[in-house]
Amino acid sequence: MDEESIIKSTQYWLKHTVIGNNFCPFAKREFDNANIHYEVVDETNQTEQLHSLINELQRLDTNNELTTALVIYPRGLESFFDYLDFLRIADELLYQQNYEGVYQLASFHPDYCFEDVKQDDPSNYTNRSPYPVVHILRESAVENAIESYPNADKIPERNIQLAHYKGDTFFKDLLSQALKIK
Repeated sequence: MDEESIIKSTQYWLKHTVIGNNFCPFAKREFDNANIHYEVVDETNQTEQLHSLINELQRLDTNNELTTALVIYPRGLESFFDYLDFLRIADELLYQQNYEGVYQLASFHPDYCFEDVKQDDPSNYTNRSPYPVVHILRESAVENAIESYPNADKIPERNIQLAHYKGDTFFKDLLSQALKIK
């Protein structure tokens, strides 16, 4: 798929899954205001993938209008375990580059599976995306959002309950539709 289709698929997923199910009550405003940068990294070499991540951190450093970035890896991180290894290294890189406390990373993957949760549990769909994605968030924006949202600590629990209520088929269909976007 071409870069534009990958971004459109990701935007569809964001709009219909993350925002549509209110998995992240803070995403709608950023999406509607176009404050999200989407970067497709078509590299399979881990070093190049990490360089691209650093480039996105630097983009956020110099562009205060952008509140967040979704770095999309359509190739090279298809294995969830490879993705987790990459994410661990990316977190270490944040620390090494003095970005700890400035940015944080959130993870999304087509095969996302929470620790101690069965692969087919619907709660995994709260973090399943059409492609492997690293979501870069500004720590200050996260802190402000949490402070202004009542019971923010209850969001994960509510998301799990909603995912179980809607079920596996519902979310599989949403992901399938996202991948059909061109």
